[in-house]
Amino acid sequence: MASFDDREKGYEAKFAHDATLRFKAEARRNKLLGIWAAELMGLDADAAKSYAAEVVAADFEEAGDEDVFRKVAGDIKAKGLTVGEDVIRQKMAQLVHVAREQVASEG
Repeated sequence: MASFDDREKGYEAKFAHDATLRFKAEARRNKLLGIWAAELMGLDADAAKSYAAEVVAADFEEAGDEDVFRKVAGDIKAKGLTVGEDVIRQKMAQLVHVAREQVASEG
């Protein structure tokens, strides 16, 4: 019975660890996306850092990625830039892989 309990605790610990890594990777992806968008919008380094933090915070509005997408797409459009939705979504998909690699290499 102790073996079963130990195995169960191990699975719970792995689940918690994996959830933490997913959260960190999503936050990192959002930061990288914010930096990418800031560069498109011509923001200076300080403004880009601040904007990236806004993009990270936007992810807490609702579950999923749509809140982040709407934030970035809306801000890019407000700057008068024409960047297709597909380009932003592709960048989000690309950056999630980069973020996962970065988070995995830190741990």
